[in-house]
Amino acid sequence: MLKAEAELEALARELGKTHPGAASPLREGMAETLTILRLSVPPTLARTLRSTNSIESMIEICREHSKNVKRWRDGTMALRWCAAVMLQAGHQFRRVNGHLHLPKLHAPLEDHVKNVSAAHQNGDQKTA
Repeated sequence: MLKAEAELEALARELGKTHPGAASPLREGMAETLTILRLSVPPTLARTLRSTNSIESMIEICREHSKNVKRWRDGTMALRWCAAVMLQAGHQFRRVNGHLHLPKLHAPLEDHVKNVSAAHQNGDQKTA
């Protein structure tokens, strides 16, 4: 794990010199990438979890369904619309690649969340 972190840091430094725009997203996603490695997520599911495609798809569906709203009354109206659109959008989504591995991911993910929560309670931000 430390080797992977060191290699990603080295890559980010190198990219920072030659392609600064590419280095920033790498640094931004480094924790998530390492978490996927730490949890031993199988490759098919890991590829799906690393991608932002599902989030971008949800955002686009929300935009499309709410574009005709002329006046947003308040924040709760926006939340209600968003929730309604997400329920509707669920019918448009396909099955997650690697979905059969999700049950195996549950226990390691819960352990990770407990460790992160304990670290935050103890004031150790680096462990997260």
